Amino acid sequence: MIEFKGVHCPKFVILHAVFFYLRYAVSYRDLEEIMAERGVKVDHATLNRRVVKLAPLIAARAQARKRSTATSWRMDETYIKVKRKWTYLYRAVDRDGQTLDFLLSERRDLSAARHFFKRAIGTTGVPDRIVIDKSSAIPAGLQAVNVILKFTGNGRIIGARQVKYLNNILEQDHRFIKCITGPMMGFKAFHSAAASIAGIEAAHMIRKGQIAANGATAFQTFAGLAA
Repeated sequence: MIEFKGVHCPKFVILHAVFFYLRYAVSYRDLEEIMAERGVKVDHATLNRRVVKLAPLIAARAQARKRSTATSWRMDETYIKVKRKWTYLYRAVDRDGQTLDFLLSERRDLSAARHFFKRAIGTTGVPDRIVIDKSSAIPAGLQAVNVILKFTGNGRIIGARQVKYLNNILEQDHRFIKCITGPMMGFKAFHSAAASIAGIEAAHMIRKGQIAANGATAFQTFAGLAA
């Protein structure tokens, strides 16, 4: 169970505020006003602290409980502004659009791409093939991972394809994340950006039905991950 020590509002109220921020296109000040209209007085800075603390924990549980995914992946990166500078959000979905993994990086290079592939394989397993873009870093990162797989596994390597139209499903998926982060007006710190994006991705996974709901609403599923 995730600890809620020092929280003056009921756990249910805090979770509802966190979910609302991660699921819908609102700023912290918007959310402060929304909560006030419902009789809950909570400062926008407090809301920020709760999101930064809770979102990564809930996202980790969502990742552990997600449904099985296909072994054909689509991988690319998009851009998120942090401290007025662009950072790189590596993301992967399967052929059906189900979220596999994500990683916010300050750099767009071989090291970041390799780190993402190793992380995604660690959480989801080794795919049969990955559709990638034509940037130099991503193919190089996949090649580095294939070298590791070849000499430490059973000799199996991951196939790669560079067909632009096959990544359309991922480009559409990027749009949802950008729609939510847009009203946030840029992040002030990298760690808070990474935490918030992890929560946004978890809420998006719930929206896509990747977490077993058993008839629960999206919020109930989200709250269940904190139980």
